[in-house]
Amino acid sequence: MRILKKTQSMFGVLALSFNFMIPASLPALDFNADAFDEIREMGKRKIIVFKENTTAEEREKISALILAKRIKKLEGIVNADVALNLNPKELAALALNPKVARIEDDAIATISAVKSKAAIKASQIIPWGIDRIDAEKVWPAGNSANPVKVGIVDTGISSSHPDLKTNIKGGINTIRPWKSWNDDNGHGSHVAGIVAALNNTVGVVGAAPQADLYSIKVLSANGSGWFSDIIEGIDWAVANKMQVINMSLGSSSDVQSFHDAIKRAKNAGIVIVAAAGNDYGGKVNYPAAYPEVIAVSATDQANAFADYSSKGPEVDLSAPGSSIYSTYKGSGYATLSGTSMASPHVAGAALLVLNTAPSSYDIDGDGKWDPDEVKQKLQDTATDLGSSGYDSSFGSGLVNAYAATQ
Repeated sequence: MRILKKTQSMFGVLALSFNFMIPASLPALDFNADAFDEIREMGKRKIIVFKENTTAEEREKISALILAKRIKKLEGIVNADVALNLNPKELAALALNPKVARIEDDAIATISAVKSKAAIKASQIIPWGIDRIDAEKVWPAGNSANPVKVGIVDTGISSSHPDLKTNIKGGINTIRPWKSWNDDNGHGSHVAGIVAALNNTVGVVGAAPQADLYSIKVLSANGSGWFSDIIEGIDWAVANKMQVINMSLGSSSDVQSFHDAIKRAKNAGIVIVAAAGNDYGGKVNYPAAYPEVIAVSATDQANAFADYSSKGPEVDLSAPGSSIYSTYKGSGYATLSGTSMASPHVAGAALLVLNTAPSSYDIDGDGKWDPDEVKQKLQDTATDLGSSGYDSSFGSGLVNAYAATQ
């Protein structure tokens, strides 16, 4: 998508999707009201970004022209409004206003997300992915990532799930702020379980089983959402001092306001982990392709590169992504595959690292971890796969939580 300036085209839609494989034999999602609203508004929502020196009074004066069509403000550093159904005259007036930096499409994000069949286990198991990254070897020394804070930027987290609810400390719904951040899709709960399912007697256990989980619901029940809602979720993570955020979502389009939000998060000290994408060897998606993010490709149980995974020079690490059993919406469990499942394995490892002393990795000498230091430790201690050394499929290798915390 091209950034809009003055006379550039102001139309176009980009797609944002979850990064997991969908079994062909399963049914499609039911049509619902959320889907109808998003289809109806596709291509009609705009993000109006004001210049940094614009005062609140000037911004409100400009926004008064579109007040009836304004959906929300993006507060904080982003300094933007989101509006719906602006006509060509209104768009032209905004584009020519000297206080307006740019106008971007607020793109719709869509998926076809369904769970695969999974037998409910009678007692707790350590999923193969958690075992493969050696997370369970970290816990006996007392490091279960308590009380490190992680935001799951996704469809929400099941507030009632017995394997998650004790670790959930709060959240936000940026789609409809007056509604719950509870997961009405399943994907976010699955990701949350890989990161921090409880080490109890039921279900599964996550890589960092005592981490503080925060549900940042930016995608709706049908697995779709708007970039403006995702930006708002990232800024909420900054304001609420998350230490890690996991983003198992991606887009082939580079949107400046989205990248700016990622930069704000990293500058605030947040470790950002994201799925590389499921483009069958194609390019790494955004936000994983941004240099501020730890981009994660997927492996299978044979430590082979998963054929559905994206790859490229942006890949930093690889992690288990195929046939991952984890928590789901309500109190259920499901098996899913994809880079969406690989990313939270790395996020969990990062949480465990943050609960250790930076030691020789304390490059800036401040006595605490920063995002680049965590990334370097994870890469230096990864298990080399594929070609010797770094490669574009596995990055620096398979993440190893135990080696990273020694």
